[in-house]
Amino acid sequence: MKTHARAVSLLAICISLPLALAQSGTLLVANQTDHTLSFIDAATAKQTFALQEDRITGHEVATSPDGRTAYLPIYGNAGVGRPGTDGHEMLVIDVPSRTITSTVDFGHGVRPHLPLYDTHRNLLYVSTELDQAITAIDPKTLKILYKIPTGQPESHMFTLSHDGRFAYTANVGPSSVSVLDLNTHKTLAIIPIEGPGATPGKVRVQRISISNDDKLLFTSDWDQPRLAVIDTATRKLKTWIALPGTGYGSAPTHDGRYLILCLSKSSKVALIDLQTLKVIQTIDVPAQPQEVLIRPDGLVAYVSCNKDHTVAAIDLKTFKVQSLINAGNNADGLAWSNYTTTAGGTR
Repeated sequence: MKTHARAVSLLAICISLPLALAQSGTLLVANQTDHTLSFIDAATAKQTFALQEDRITGHEVATSPDGRTAYLPIYGNAGVGRPGTDGHEMLVIDVPSRTITSTVDFGHGVRPHLPLYDTHRNLLYVSTELDQAITAIDPKTLKILYKIPTGQPESHMFTLSHDGRFAYTANVGPSSVSVLDLNTHKTLAIIPIEGPGATPGKVRVQRISISNDDKLLFTSDWDQPRLAVIDTATRKLKTWIALPGTGYGSAPTHDGRYLILCLSKSSKVALIDLQTLKVIQTIDVPAQPQEVLIRPDGLVAYVSCNKDHTVAAIDLKTFKVQSLINAGNNADGLAWSNYTTTAGGTR
């Protein structure tokens, strides 16, 4: 009886714990204005360390599959398409020691922006805007292997298909999406974002995500409250989803039912039903939500909120904000590491 009572008591404690404690690990946050990379302990929802480096201008960060290494491109000091410095480096960071261990030099100004890890080929891709390409890097040797042309300027963000076959870039200036073959290293198609309700030259795209089944791409009109949905089979715009505010970064939930979409000018996050392709709910978050990262256990969505230097942790069972985590000024790019960070180090 005592054993049973003890088990029941432990179960009650576990049930009462917030979802932020459900998975140990470290959330990395790139902070543009502070020139820092935040290390946040997921269990306590608190920043335990901020890596300071003058070259860090925020934007985006990615980790290796084992979570040991982080990659942080140095984009420059301006927004996409605007005059400013043209970054030519990417920092390589050892997560356990929280130190910069190496630098990848692209050899000239390319404005490297988004890093993504291709687990099918064990390669790292980085969007290199001024080369109008994504660049493949060997993560072991840190050597640049080749470039895949996008055929368009300002290829700022991109996403990879889950089957490992394609990359899709969002090209800001021309408002298009390039389809890249990851096997042949060629551009297969360029999809203009236009169609019913869209005037050519009057749409601006920026961020992009893909459904879990690889059938749909999502990219918001940066200026108007609507989300473009692209059919990857036909490589054409399928429809527009009306939004209650201007959309930005997005990510599908692990079960494939919903898309979590930042409404950057409305201090809200939209919940989109991917069966009906309609917004079914909005969630209040701090100002200027930028990027969405779904935690590996699928229970929490982290949303970086640029203006309020915070990250909102959204419970994906209740779709309510469970905590607000202090990060740095202009919090933007997010990445996850399985290493647990404490004030004294990682484990």
